[in-house]
Amino acid sequence: MHSPHDPYVRVRGAREHNLKNVRVDIPRDTLTVFTGVSGSGKSSLAFGTIYAEAQRRYFESVAPYARRLIHQVGAPAVGEITGLPPAVSLEQRRSAPGARSSVGTVTTLSNSLRMLFSRAGDYPPGAERLDSDSFSPNTAVGACPECHGLGRIHRTDEELLVPDPSLSIREGAIAAWPGAWQGKNLRDVLDALGHDVDRPWRELPAKDREWILFTDEQPVVTVHPVRDAGRIQRPYQGTYMSARRYVLHTFADTRSRTLRAKAERFLTSAPCPVCGGSRLRPEAMAVTFAGRTIAELAGLPLSALAEMLSGAGAGGEETARVLTGDLLARIGTVTELGLGYLSLDRTAPTLSSGELQRLRLATQLRSGLFGVVYVLDEPSAGLHPADTEALLGVLGRLKEAGNSVFVVEHQMDVVRRADWLVDVGPLAGEHGGRVLHSGPPAGLAEVPESATRRFLFDEDPAPVRETRAPSGWIRLTGVERHNVRGVDAAFPLGVFTAVTGVSGSGKSTLVGQVLAGVLADRQAGDEPGPDERYCAAATGLEAVDRLVQVDQKPIGRTPRSNLATYTGLFDAVRKLFARTEAARERGYGAGRFSFNVSGGRCETCQGEGFVSVELLFLPSTYAPCPDCHGARYNPETLDVTLDGLTIAQVLDLTVESAASFFAGTPAAERALTTLLDVGLGYLRLGQPATELSGGEAQRIKLAAELQRTRRGHTLYLLDEPTTGLHPADVEVLMRQLHSLVDAGSTVVVVEHDMAVVAGADHVIDLGPEGGDRGGRIVASGAPAEVAGAAGSRTAPYLAKALRR
Repeated sequence: MHSPHDPYVRVRGAREHNLKNVRVDIPRDTLTVFTGVSGSGKSSLAFGTIYAEAQRRYFESVAPYARRLIHQVGAPAVGEITGLPPAVSLEQRRSAPGARSSVGTVTTLSNSLRMLFSRAGDYPPGAERLDSDSFSPNTAVGACPECHGLGRIHRTDEELLVPDPSLSIREGAIAAWPGAWQGKNLRDVLDALGHDVDRPWRELPAKDREWILFTDEQPVVTVHPVRDAGRIQRPYQGTYMSARRYVLHTFADTRSRTLRAKAERFLTSAPCPVCGGSRLRPEAMAVTFAGRTIAELAGLPLSALAEMLSGAGAGGEETARVLTGDLLARIGTVTELGLGYLSLDRTAPTLSSGELQRLRLATQLRSGLFGVVYVLDEPSAGLHPADTEALLGVLGRLKEAGNSVFVVEHQMDVVRRADWLVDVGPLAGEHGGRVLHSGPPAGLAEVPESATRRFLFDEDPAPVRETRAPSGWIRLTGVERHNVRGVDAAFPLGVFTAVTGVSGSGKSTLVGQVLAGVLADRQAGDEPGPDERYCAAATGLEAVDRLVQVDQKPIGRTPRSNLATYTGLFDAVRKLFARTEAARERGYGAGRFSFNVSGGRCETCQGEGFVSVELLFLPSTYAPCPDCHGARYNPETLDVTLDGLTIAQVLDLTVESAASFFAGTPAAERALTTLLDVGLGYLRLGQPATELSGGEAQRIKLAAELQRTRRGHTLYLLDEPTTGLHPADVEVLMRQLHSLVDAGSTVVVVEHDMAVVAGADHVIDLGPEGGDRGGRIVASGAPAEVAGAAGSRTAPYLAKALRR
């Protein structure tokens, strides 16, 4: 029996996922890093076992109601854990924030600022005191009624909607209208309403033109379509929608990026004339603090806001002193992580993933807890090495405050700073799941089977690769987007280019929005105006036949989506099951083996394998289906086997195991080979999309793309493809990307991993800092040139990587 003051968290008999009866002791009050190749079992140990057990104990301690849910949520597969304090989990979340989300809402700093104005603001004489909600543009009582709290209004006019007035309506004068049947329907409805659709637009009466483009009426008429030869088309009821109404409706409601971008071309955006862009009602804007409105303070960089509040709160009333003190302490954590250049009103969609993650981290670290275990999932993901230094400082303070910090991490600079290292492996999936080393990092040098060892101690110098020569260039002139202002950028073709810079320096803006946008427009045959492409001119685009943009957005938002369905592999598997003798005897087609339609699936969970458990006082969670226990199918379907395995057991195979199982089946082999090539051999075929990291989702998309037959010159754009990858897995992925270049394609990656940047043919470094102090190209050229560039935050780290 261990003492209650045992300084170790002791895990005995951990069997979660691929863990092989793991036994490990981890000292408390340390910075402990869990390492290992992707899929080795380190997250299963840190999150699936240690954190899950702490969460289970919390449920058990709260109330009988919570205890009733324990069976549904499930306990981790572990014999015993002793010495475990309460735990807080900080997992990666890559959800796309909405337009109303901002730095202030993500960090909850807006709440504190609104409270300051509500309780300690200077009100006009006779004005009623407002509650804090009245200072929020996201509430009905606070939002400007004209722009509904968005700060901008979108308008259109005749010149935008009808660029060529010499055309008739039938010839497509109203360019803003949709194509195909929907556009033909609107023209037929106008014809039925008595408007001349064959007369040039400019010859129509002004009153008719005004009504056609701008009316809010939606009349319904009977349309008699012109009959095509041999095709009977019956009359139908058609509803008219004006061009303005269609554009505004599409812009506001569509989920299609292409349709939204098209609608945006017919709109002009301007600050709201009522609130002037402040997003608030006049009553809120009449209240000031230290002579400034809440909108003015929200527009200041956080470092400047802290400076102003320090002076304003010092000699004021007690309420103002307390509230400004709280705000300053909260801002301090954010600025310590290098984000002092952001303002509270900066919208979340314009932030990089690195900025978003650090904002969430700062919010959690401000809680002031002590005596707990913080379990963090790759906190350095998406961070430039310079930003990682600031992160390590914060983690160190967290430990000094009396907490244990357990970190799942691949960044070797973080591993070197750990007090204790738990290395799991040696390989992924069934070839992993063992603790190879638990002790100070230096002790890993004695473990020859560890995949982490050679990277931690720089045992193998990187192979020197001959730099490729560009076959041409794409040149963007006068780029203007977010913090990238007046930049001229040149991207070489036929080579591997890495775009680097600290978080928020403008990398994703330049590559993911401007370069991708310009190429996508050309592919679509559009000739957009400067407002959409965000640059004055672009040359060299004709050399690219195809653009492939691979991002880190999820491949699905429910457990129903998985890598087998996404890559098309599942279609081949279902056909194989339908061809078995048992399936033919029962009359089962391929559809019987789909969990997305009724028939073969378990109807209790609708084929998801999971049911959503509502916890009321906590976020809802997924639990295995009580009827099929996660198998997704009904018992009759599971009676059919292929070489001894049911469809559920096939979905439970790892990619690596499936490659052996389906050897000799070309339709399945192709998909499985590409998944192995991008380092995803450890994933299960049916692994729900909700369990995949952003980096895994990106590599699944890349694998799906690699299956396609490549024609012409393809340009691949990838946003931090090494996120969540162990250095050994990075090598596998880089071999695949470099092979694409060797085959005649162009690869452009936004990347922070200096080993990847050192192996590139061309580097573009943005900075020198983030936000308004960034957005410029600091250096570009071969890695060795950029490594010697003065004023570059990347240069010293790249030089170090090149020396290795």
